[in-house]
Formats: sequence, C-alpha cells, structure tokens
Amino acid sequence: MSILEVNHIEKHFGPTKVLNDISFSLEAGQALSIIGSSGSGKTTLLRCLNFLERPNGGTIAVNGSVIFDAADPSTQIEKDIREKRLHFGLVFQNFNLFPQYTALQNVTLARELRAKKKGGESREEILQAGLALLEQMGLADRANHYPHQLSGGQQQRVAIARALALHPDILCFDEPTSALDPELTGEVLRVIRSLAEHKTTMIIVTHEMAFARDVADQLIFMDSGVIVEQGDPKEVIDHPKEERTRQFLARYADN
Repeated sequence: MSILEVNHIEKHFGPTKVLNDISFSLEAGQALSIIGSSGSGKTTLLRCLNFLERPNGGTIAVNGSVIFDAADPSTQIEKDIREKRLHFGLVFQNFNLFPQYTALQNVTLARELRAKKKGGESREEILQAGLALLEQMGLADRANHYPHQLSGGQQQRVAIARALALHPDILCFDEPTSALDPELTGEVLRVIRSLAEHKTTMIIVTHEMAFARDVADQLIFMDSGVIVEQGDPKEVIDHPKEERTRQFLARYADN
C-alpha cells in the first residue's frame, strides 16, 4: 500500500488555476523529486500537502486513510487539519528558525508543546531526542548556538532536525538549497542523501538536477500547474519523452 495517494488535486487563486489535476503516489521509504520552472506550481503543491493552502479539488490519503477530500467538509475541520499536518514535515527555503531560540530549542519546541497538551514524554526525553537529531545532522556542538551564530547550511540542517522531531510520515523539502552558496549546498545535500539511504520517505522540490537524478526513486516534472512527465529519474532526465520536458532540461543545461 502507498504511504501517500494524491488524486486530482486542484488549486485556484481567484481565476488563476495554479494546480490542475495533480495525481501521484509514494511508497514508504521512497524519495520523490519534483522539478520545474519557477511558477510551475511545485511550492503550492507542497503547501497543499501540508495544509498551508487548502486544495479546491481532489483527495489526499495517508496510510490508506483519506485525510482530505475537497468534496467532503467533514475532512476540513480546522482542529483536525492541525493534527493532519503532523503527517508531513516541511523544510522551507529560508530556514524559518525562531531567532530567539537556540538550535536545540528550535528542534524541541513543537514536541514540548505537544507534551504539555497531551503528556506522554518528559522534558528530559524530549531534550535527549533533540540532541540525538542534532548529532545526526552533524551539529552536536552547536546545540546551544542561536541561528545568527550558525552558517546558512547549519541553519538548514537545524530546520531538517526540527522537521524530523515529530516523526512525520513524509518529509517535504521546498528548494532546500536555494538560499545557500555552493559549499553550503553540499552540506545540506549530503544530509538529504543520507536520509534517502536510510529510507526516509521524502518529497523534494529542487533545482539540483544531478541530485534529483541520483537520489530520488521517482521524479515529476511540472509546468503551468500540471504534471507533464513522471517516472524513473534517470529516464526522465536522460531520455525525456515530452517536448516540454526536453526544452526545460536543455535550458537548464545551458544555465
């Protein structure tokens, strides 16, 4: 059974249709890369999956259960939506760390808030789990540093640890290296590659074509809010079937 089933997702902003009939599935442990030009709908799709935007049409199912159906208001109750977001962890382009909190506090904050509401974990357990995540990111010695004391690559790795802290079913990345210089980009890509090797289920919106080709199990090319081509990353990138895909990849190679 697929861990994620996305069927016929539509999203409009006024008269503008930003997503049109988007459908795909993802198996547990797979990585899916999404490529495409700016404005093609990639980020909007991630925001819909994380319920930062509400789709106008279609369904989203996780682990075989429909968690959103645009035609069923009972799946759109706000307090339930907040819980459904926990299926997904989202790593933003620009880190979005809280500047007043240390790296460790950024990682543990959401988990501590959840424990206060629901119980089940001690603060010591949460702190130890946060430290373990920072160690996994190669940042054990930066736990008490504030974001302004960290490089961009280190901040993004803290953001990845924060997204992992609540054990999401699917980890989503929205252009995770777009704000980084080439050296720091390598740091973050190595972490994502390691997560892929450990079979973390991921959706990665990226402009790093070689990375998408080599790391992902599936690849989607989007243009003007539709999926133009999808399949094995090496096949799509090395032997695209659609003319629009060929044009995009050729232009990207020229850059």
